[in-house]
Amino acid sequence: MHILKSVPLAAALALSLNACGKKPEEAPEGKAAAEKTAEKTAEKGAEKAPAKATEKAAEKAAEKAGVDRARLAAFAPLPDVMTSDKNPLTEAKISLGRMLYFDKRFSKNHDLSCNSCHQLDKYGVDNRGNTSPGHKNQLGGRNSPTVYNAAGHLAQFWDGRAADVEEQAKGPVLNPVEMAMVSEAVILETIKSMPGYVDAFKAAFPDEADPVNFDNFAKAIGAFERKLVTPGPWDKFLKGDDDALNAAQKEGLSAFMEAGCGACHNGAYMGGGLYQKVGLVNPWDNDKDLGRFDVTKKDEDKMMFKVPSLRNIEHTGPYWHDGSEPDLASAVKKMAHHQLGKTLTDDQAQSIVVFLGALTGPLPTEYIQAPELPESTDKTPKPDPS
Repeated sequence: MHILKSVPLAAALALSLNACGKKPEEAPEGKAAAEKTAEKTAEKGAEKAPAKATEKAAEKAAEKAGVDRARLAAFAPLPDVMTSDKNPLTEAKISLGRMLYFDKRFSKNHDLSCNSCHQLDKYGVDNRGNTSPGHKNQLGGRNSPTVYNAAGHLAQFWDGRAADVEEQAKGPVLNPVEMAMVSEAVILETIKSMPGYVDAFKAAFPDEADPVNFDNFAKAIGAFERKLVTPGPWDKFLKGDDDALNAAQKEGLSAFMEAGCGACHNGAYMGGGLYQKVGLVNPWDNDKDLGRFDVTKKDEDKMMFKVPSLRNIEHTGPYWHDGSEPDLASAVKKMAHHQLGKTLTDDQAQSIVVFLGALTGPLPTEYIQAPELPESTDKTPKPDPS
């Protein structure tokens, strides 16, 4: 897994590289010109002094931490919010999205919501088994990934079939194995049966004559999810706080880098930025699920899956697309074997797990509080267990 420079050192390195690329200035003639050049040189030296001091301080801090920050260039701190030009965030839209996320009336039998499989008080998963139960306790085909920090990924779902969280929000509600709503029309009928929801849609989309539509349903949920960000000690470390990681976590970071995990688990999300073949070096144990091939029908996409984020990974098991591994240390060892062709000792794997604990951030408890929902009316569709 790759790692990121601290901002001060990155800036200093950039200045240094730019300076190396400049052509030497021609020597001026005469005393006046010489004095002018000396004056300019002094000014430049004064300008460069803070950068040099910053670079020296960063290097000292890195030496103290026992981590070469020049090797951290593939990592970045989490953003404050995962924005979208196509779906600008407003408080009214987020508030509506929070209600829709928690409301079970958007499932056929009124017994499931987005939060059922992606429980926000459990780091965005349900920890219930390999896959999550849906309508009539049917089991899904893949493990439910966390929604925390997911809006920043290159795409959604394990196979990347949805471009963003807004498109993803349309899938489970209509999936017959998941929430099993019969059609978009029934979803809109449900919304329009409750004046509280109609008013909330008008507030969230004030410029639209008829704001109650399926696209806006998805945009509201997406807006809520775009603020599900969980920065933790790792982010403080990347920003230059060398004390944000303890000695064992720094040792684990070194093991993480030496193993090569950062080749796929990098960036701000420690994953989520590319697709990779499962069983890249040593074949995967189970090839029944062909991953992205089901979307593209291209042979080269067989066994290709979106690389999962390692954010909050200690809380989001069981692991992999099939949820077949409940233990994080075992998952680390198996990934090293299948993806890197390396054999890690138990101690090496456990050390990496200790580092991964630094990727856990506190839950935004106030933001994820279940909201008060609009009241049903006699026009609201009734639960349907069929």
